[in-house]
Amino acid sequence: MSDASFPIAIRAGEVAPRNRPSNYPQPIAARLAGREKRVLGDLFGLRNFGVNLTRLAPGAVSALRHAHASQDEFIYVLQGRPVLRTDAGDTPLEPGMCAGFRAGSGDAHQLTNPTDAEVVFLEIGDRSADDSVSYPDDDLVARAGAGGWQFTHKNGDPYPGQQG
Repeated sequence: MSDASFPIAIRAGEVAPRNRPSNYPQPIAARLAGREKRVLGDLFGLRNFGVNLTRLAPGAVSALRHAHASQDEFIYVLQGRPVLRTDAGDTPLEPGMCAGFRAGSGDAHQLTNPTDAEVVFLEIGDRSADDSVSYPDDDLVARAGAGGWQFTHKNGDPYPGQQG
């Protein structure tokens, strides 16, 4: 059975980048300069997991180092040589390598691009409801709810523009 409102197939690199570069509040969002996401899963109406084609310019990072309580994540490197930073330290990656991050493990992760070349990778994550995210290196906590992601300081105070 087909749903005519969704495409059969697309060229991922031709999908327009996400309008909003980051969900993080300012000034934290500014730290993600050089990251570009092309949201792919939504184009097909996927509900249980998301897929993004992500590009990191030289010196850029994928996200703040973080760990999800309820959502699994997986990355697959297509181009470039990023470094995966986890609680265990730094692991150099190259095209064809992948990594997975099990929900609830508490092992925070982040990709960095310390090279002069662009990095391109696929990121896949589930959409478990009521997720929370810890950021061990930053004064930030995120919680997913019906209204989207809400960000607070670790003491519970909301960032400007957040309901808390």
